[in-house]
Amino acid sequence: MKQGKLVYVETFGCQMNVSDSEKIVTLLKGLGYNPTTESSQADLIILNTCSVRAKAEQKVYNILNNYKGLKRQNRRLILGVGGCVAQQEGERLLAKVPHLDLVFGTHNLHQLPALVRGAEAGQRQAEVAFIDTETRLNLFPADETEGGVTRFVTVMQGCDNFCAYCIVPHVRGREISRRSTDILGEIAAMADRGVKEVTLLGQNVNSYGLKSQGELDFAGLLRRVAVIDGIERIRFTTSHPKDISPTLIACFAELPTLCSHIHLPAQAGSDGVLARMDRGYSRAEYLAKIAALRNARPDIHITGDMIVGFPGETDADFEQTLSLMEEVRYADLFSFLYSVRPGTKAAEFADEVPREVKQERLQRLQNLQRTMTLELNRSLVGSDQEVLVEGVSKRGDQLYGRSSGNRIVNFAGGENLIGSLVPVTITRAYQNSLLGELLHH
Repeated sequence: MKQGKLVYVETFGCQMNVSDSEKIVTLLKGLGYNPTTESSQADLIILNTCSVRAKAEQKVYNILNNYKGLKRQNRRLILGVGGCVAQQEGERLLAKVPHLDLVFGTHNLHQLPALVRGAEAGQRQAEVAFIDTETRLNLFPADETEGGVTRFVTVMQGCDNFCAYCIVPHVRGREISRRSTDILGEIAAMADRGVKEVTLLGQNVNSYGLKSQGELDFAGLLRRVAVIDGIERIRFTTSHPKDISPTLIACFAELPTLCSHIHLPAQAGSDGVLARMDRGYSRAEYLAKIAALRNARPDIHITGDMIVGFPGETDADFEQTLSLMEEVRYADLFSFLYSVRPGTKAAEFADEVPREVKQERLQRLQNLQRTMTLELNRSLVGSDQEVLVEGVSKRGDQLYGRSSGNRIVNFAGGENLIGSLVPVTITRAYQNSLLGELLHH
């Protein structure tokens, strides 16, 4: 086998995909592929895709089209697509994109080495079959990536909620929780390699373990992670508001290593829209959970997601979303125009909101959120924040890290501080970051 084949992995979408991409790199090392940051140098290009919105899916086709030229220059170049678009389209992708070599779905990561070997031998293949729970439990590739300061750890896959707009259960499959013994072993091994912070990932972490006989629930898992030696911070994402339990909220009061940040997507502020979305909670129930979280951890920063222009959303519904934002005071918000996803319940809804109305609403929502984010950042000026130093900033003359509340903080300091928790006084606030000075203690 010739040494030094190169693989370029491009990742779209959620942290789950970021985590999957790390596993892809680990799996391909076994075939002699080393990662590269230059697609033009690669012998193998993998797009790890997202299909949560139509725009993300379209982007994949545009990029594949752009790689036609590279393929012409290098006949041996292998082009593959994984992730949610692969799961959704399967064999159709091979038909639509003649220069594509392999397609693998969200349950088929473990088959990637065989697919790549097949492609090296000139075969075009698609593997997108969902596999049964027991088999899946044994197929989570171990994370053997070198240390780093922060790492993602997948604790569960799939989702059973079937919200009306969401394609995730259709492309990620039903909910399945990994064994807690496997998760805790993986995190302990990361701590031994110098990892200081772990983010536990799942489409809905709040329902972790609930379908597994004799397994810990999510709050129980957090408590076990919190006592692993060397892990100084814990984060998790994503939480479904209907499933966030009092025992999980209590963890924010009782576990100092659990960060002061939660991502809790409301998706809309109007009860009518929430009901049509099949979200399983009302505005009042959502706000009660926010109040309980703030009671448990007064300095908690809350981030979320909002969908604008869901079918049937009226001006009054949209005003309810803005007023919910005012009540919650989100630190950050991911906001999107509603887009129809194949196979979802909402794809059959009438009363599509006109595109220009959606655009105008999104603009208003994003302007409001920008104002609130800047106000929050400014309110932190003068405070002392504990920052986990992750590396050298993009500018190259400062260090950067994140506060417990997930704010990015830049400050001057020596590279020997990377990987440590340091106290920083915040001196200036910007839209997306904070500037600080190291407190010498």
